Amino acid sequence: MFSKACEYGIRATLFIAQESKNENRTGLKKIAREINSPEAFTAKILQKLVQENIITSSKGPQGGFFIAPENQTIVLAEIVKAIDGDSIINGCALGLDKCSEDHPCPLHSDFAEIRSGLKHMLENTSIRELTARLDSGLGFLKT
Repeated sequence: MFSKACEYGIRATLFIAQESKNENRTGLKKIAREINSPEAFTAKILQKLVQENIITSSKGPQGGFFIAPENQTIVLAEIVKAIDGDSIINGCALGLDKCSEDHPCPLHSDFAEIRSGLKHMLENTSIRELTARLDSGLGFLKT
């Protein structure tokens, strides 16, 4: 459903959020290892997340990636939009540019309900909520 970059972006954000709760800044190598992502690919994803102010990066001996407490309220929709854009929420199931209510693709009405549920979940699920699930053992990031 999401691109591989988006999957890694969500996982990286959650891992960084967990580390940030303990006031730890985390380096690229550790993030890539902990989310099972290639390091160079992870670096590009993290760069996008920093540009979109989802995570923060600092250089130097005490540097690394972190998420400020006020950013723990960021919702999944912001991460998805930063990496994949908004086509999963607003786009056609078949990728057609001109698909609309007035000119629907064959999947338009079937996909509308799915898209609505997905949009609701993405816009109402925060990083804080997901890290709480991880902390309580109700989820995992690494296979």
